[in-house]
Amino acid sequence: MSMRNILVAFNGSDSSVSALKYAASLAGDQGHVTAIMAHSTHQIINSRDAWVPAKAREIIEQADADILTEISTRFEALREKLDLGPRLHFQKSAGRVDAVLSECARGFDLLVVGQDLSEGVDEHVSIHPDRIALMAGRPVLIVPRGYYAQANHDHAVLAWDGSRASARALSDSLGLLEDQGRVTVLTVGDAPMPRPIDEVMEQLSRHGVRANHASVAADPGVARALLGYCRAHDPCLLVMGAYEHSKFREDFLGGVTARVLRDTPIPVLLSH
Repeated sequence: MSMRNILVAFNGSDSSVSALKYAASLAGDQGHVTAIMAHSTHQIINSRDAWVPAKAREIIEQADADILTEISTRFEALREKLDLGPRLHFQKSAGRVDAVLSECARGFDLLVVGQDLSEGVDEHVSIHPDRIALMAGRPVLIVPRGYYAQANHDHAVLAWDGSRASARALSDSLGLLEDQGRVTVLTVGDAPMPRPIDEVMEQLSRHGVRANHASVAADPGVARALLGYCRAHDPCLLVMGAYEHSKFREDFLGGVTARVLRDTPIPVLLSH
């Protein structure tokens, strides 16, 4: 197992609980898991402004403290169930949430986040996994809410188009793919590859990974094709590159990355 030092974005949401449980499964008997509660200090009303009454400042500050206490309490309730002992760590860090997580992730093998960490949580602790993948310089693994990490899945899928981002995703995921042992290299559509697909197959083979190549039509769109394949074959993991185009263009056009992250039924390892 090469993933010995795993960071988890934890904000108390159901999605972050799924992410924490998945990270604990990845850590196995030797890895460490650090859950980080990143929280913003930004407020619509600056409680320190002179015109804000002292009582109002006190109420605002107490409300913020209560949110963080509630998240900490939920984490502690999970500690024994995860059975990591001293290999499970918890920390808090204030700042711009996505930036804090991106910077912290650089000292870890992997950042694990929930599929939707903004749903039902306070804006001061909500995060955006796709943005973090762009900034972190480390792979980000997105776990769907309620995903059962111990389920019996028998292979992983690598989405391959020969791009720089997909090559980075392959490199970042090799440790996980070596553990899995069987990988489907999935191409979408008939567009020619910049290099022969055999080169990727040989790279995986030399790392002890049994790999096969499959291709699906791009007719319903790349994102739908990827998701359709995953639903049909139920792999344990989808590995893909993120945002080969600009983030603005992806947002404006409703890009592949955003659609896959929104609708994926399985964990997605995202690299940029």
